[in-house]
Amino acid sequence: MKEIKTYLDANKQRFLDELLEILRIPSVSADPKYAGDVRRMAEATAQHLKAVGADNVEVCNTAGHPIVYGEKMVNPKAPTVLVYGHYDVQPADPLNLWDSPPFEPVVKKTKHHPDGAIFARGSCDDKGQFFMHVKAFEMMLNTKNLPCNVKFMIEGEEEVGSKNLEKFCRDNKKKLACDVVLISDTSIIDNKTPSITVGLRGLCYMEVEVTGPNKDLHSGVYGGAVANPINVLCQMIASLHDAKRHITVKGFYDDVQKVSGKERKAMNAAPYDEKQYMKDLGVNDLMGEKGYTTVERTGIRPTLDVNGIWGGYIGEGAKTVLPSKAYAKISMRLVPDQDPKKIEKLFQKHFEGLAPKSVKVKVTAHHGGYPVVVPTNSVEYKASEKAMEQAFGKKPLPQR
Repeated sequence: MKEIKTYLDANKQRFLDELLEILRIPSVSADPKYAGDVRRMAEATAQHLKAVGADNVEVCNTAGHPIVYGEKMVNPKAPTVLVYGHYDVQPADPLNLWDSPPFEPVVKKTKHHPDGAIFARGSCDDKGQFFMHVKAFEMMLNTKNLPCNVKFMIEGEEEVGSKNLEKFCRDNKKKLACDVVLISDTSIIDNKTPSITVGLRGLCYMEVEVTGPNKDLHSGVYGGAVANPINVLCQMIASLHDAKRHITVKGFYDDVQKVSGKERKAMNAAPYDEKQYMKDLGVNDLMGEKGYTTVERTGIRPTLDVNGIWGGYIGEGAKTVLPSKAYAKISMRLVPDQDPKKIEKLFQKHFEGLAPKSVKVKVTAHHGGYPVVVPTNSVEYKASEKAMEQAFGKKPLPQR
């Protein structure tokens, strides 16, 4: 361990400088105007992998943004760890809420970060995390402490649904073969309570369009006679939950995996302060499905949320328009054993059925992902548990 600490101390500033450099690249995958920056980030990721000693480094083109691959095979008989991460980031909007420009990283101390933290888009989702693994690999290789084979697969479309990742994995089964996949793109309970994420909810992301009249109308002339698509859309969305906050889409809960009372009890044993939770979020009360705690609602229960809604006039001042169209983006978080493809069809059928004759409805599926739960009794889990216990001084809790 001494040589590891010596290497880290000697290279800490360089590690930080290199991370800050890639944080300056606005690799926003959702916006086509940043496509060149996304490609630049892929190339930078490949250069860093080469610099730290990875072999067979490639920038693999896909139908969308590239996937970066690299490996170091030290022993064909040793286990192989595949490190997954993503170099793309979310859009930084709204920019006026940033205290500093999102792609000009700054290190500063706050009451939540007394030792200092990096503030920039991507610093903790996921450039900071995947780069941590790259630097850990560099340190282990240079101090001759690499006990296993390591592969890297760093993609550029995670923030837009990883549209081309499945095909890449299927087409490169042999190249990606491994014993365990290591992902650092989640969270821990808090800095004093280490945890390992053993389950992630899946996703089904939809967009809906409601059309009324064939053009925008004047509300003073037509108001009260013609259906307002925004009003209708709001009513349709409101009906997607009942009074107990259950989702009303027929068949939505049919495949939901039942979680045992024992596991629910273990989940709720994790440190949780509801008053502090509300204070941190600036809310006076919480809302969610009846019969479940906040910890359960965010871990083992499926959800449906509106992510965006728009239509009509939203410019400065007033315009008494009765709009022709209204739109919303709606996402559903899924749990084992829900299938995003099945939920997509159930939602479409249900939502179209909610529409009155006075409007037309179009439902478009964007992307989805399957939920996952991993065992806590595997050799791989026990190894990560041991490592975190050594780093934090206490055993981590499994978290979903």
